Amino acid sequence: MEIHKHSLKKYLIGFMLAAILTLIPFWVVWFGSLSARFMFLAITISAVAQILVHLRYFLNISFKHTAKDYLTALVFAGVLIFIMVGGTIWILFDLNFRMM
Repeated sequence: MEIHKHSLKKYLIGFMLAAILTLIPFWVVWFGSLSARFMFLAITISAVAQILVHLRYFLNISFKHTAKDYLTALVFAGVLIFIMVGGTIWILFDLNFRMM
């Protein structure tokens, strides 16, 4: 079993990346120079990248050195989150269609 090295430098890098990935969607929406489809794409890419930053820098999860059971639990949690977010988006689009 590998012991993870916790250092202030890693946490600060993770914090800066998370802050930048939070500001990108705000900037994209604030200026509104892109179409709605590309705004949604930019927000989605930033969200997925931020999840990966949190997993790597704050939870210290590396896919190279993670136990099989731990990785299985992580994938299961990811599937559940995907189902919840996908279901929410599906319901919102359906409500939008029915209200128009």
